[in-house]
Amino acid sequence: MKIDQEQGWALVTGASSGIGQTISSHLAGEGYHVVVNHFRDPEGAERTLGMVRQRGRQGIAIDADVGSSAEVDAMFEQCSQAVGGLSVLVNNAGVQTWAGFLELAEADFDRTIRTNLKGTFLCTQRAGRQMAAAGNGSIVNIGSGANHIPFPKLSDYCASKGGIEMLTKCAATELGPLGIRVNCVAPGAIENERTRSENPEYARTWGDITPLRRCGTADDVARCVAYLCSSDASFITGQTLYVDGGLWTRNQWPYSS
Repeated sequence: MKIDQEQGWALVTGASSGIGQTISSHLAGEGYHVVVNHFRDPEGAERTLGMVRQRGRQGIAIDADVGSSAEVDAMFEQCSQAVGGLSVLVNNAGVQTWAGFLELAEADFDRTIRTNLKGTFLCTQRAGRQMAAAGNGSIVNIGSGANHIPFPKLSDYCASKGGIEMLTKCAATELGPLGIRVNCVAPGAIENERTRSENPEYARTWGDITPLRRCGTADDVARCVAYLCSSDASFITGQTLYVDGGLWTRNQWPYSS
């Protein structure tokens, strides 16, 4: 039996923690039921489902490696059987490697490109096929300031995120006539558990050089994703929305303003 899909279903990849978890909660707040994709993290996925259900929406969790075409196919088949068609896809799953260019291992480069860029391609293609049958749908890819700014020691991540921005434009161009919108949300410096663990002074360090004088939050990102999925954004496609407080709008200036 198919789960009731009256309000529409959204699939969020990499949704067992971090920004993906917050996006799932916000979409539930906007009335979507949520398919929570995770990679071998059932406990985290269950926490996300709890947040979705607290919002009064339904949810299911699916374990799948978005970089594997076989696992992506199985995930979309499970979606089709359980919830029918998808109204929204958010490609959020991502990894990175902190290493200098000359030290970056080929295996790490391949892993990042496979998860971030290939995963976005595979999920967008499969969702696009389903959405085309319905004649509508919204896909939001999660990019980064690394879309266009070279981050030191993150060559693989920058390459993947730059690719995601161009993939967004290509998909939007081809899928637009089918009624499917494809956009990209590119966060700036976002304070969360991971970034705080990397640098306890993360929020202050980045907030001091951000024009709006604060670090971003997962809620900032999730609100923009929800907007792009809504009917208010019905004439927006192929765009990248930088959610960065103006951080990457200018080159960094060594003097205080």
